[in-house]
Amino acid sequence: MRVVQITDAHLYADIEARSRAGIPWRQFQQVLNAVVAEKPDIVLFTGDISQDESAASYALAVQALEQLPCPWYWLPGNHDQPEFMAAERPMVEQVDLDSWRILLLNTQVEGKPHGELGSERLAKLAEQLENDDRTTLIAMHHPPVDVGAVWMDAIGLQDRDAFWQLLSKHPHVKIILFGHAHQAYAEHHILGTGRGTGRGIGEATIDVYGCPAMADQFLPGAEQFAIDEASRPGYRVIDLAYSDAQGSEWQSWIERID
Repeated sequence: MRVVQITDAHLYADIEARSRAGIPWRQFQQVLNAVVAEKPDIVLFTGDISQDESAASYALAVQALEQLPCPWYWLPGNHDQPEFMAAERPMVEQVDLDSWRILLLNTQVEGKPHGELGSERLAKLAEQLENDDRTTLIAMHHPPVDVGAVWMDAIGLQDRDAFWQLLSKHPHVKIILFGHAHQAYAEHHILGTGRGTGRGIGEATIDVYGCPAMADQFLPGAEQFAIDEASRPGYRVIDLAYSDAQGSEWQSWIERID
């Protein structure tokens, strides 16, 4: 089962509108063309579909995404208007993949750049995890970890401690995908600690992955907002597998467009 993650397109109603480092609509189309060539089984769009928050920008996105050769699902980022998204394409909370399943979390705080699940969403997540022990991939917009850029870490998931405390009770969660950071990121997060650096013997870990944006890339490690003009738009590929002998297995990597 091949899953492709795309994120942070920041589209405008005007297809010729420019961002800081390119034209989002053209970059969006280029990334989608490359994604089609990956022959995905599912595409996950982890938020910030729009920049100008216009209904027309979501209509453009759906027009292009409908050309994908597989089902696709999206969730809102901090720039998005969920009502416009839902009018174009219903949002789902779960995708069943036989031995795997995907949970799509909404971390948006209306009118704010940071993310938060809040008590109600955390309670819903707890219920979902308690009622089904299949191997689980969680997709969300805001990073539940520090990515190393001071300004970005300040606008990540604000209730991450409660999030990780919840996940520590559910070792069947194996992968987390996030957007928002506009850069590649990967770590083995050790459950019960604030941040993981590697997989120890016998330690329960979750693989946490960030994804390049479809639009501008952010400079890793920056103290203040900065564009990485040397980097390119891209996407993440995740190959999921399961066998009775080996259990759940996966591989993930980043691809970028020219």
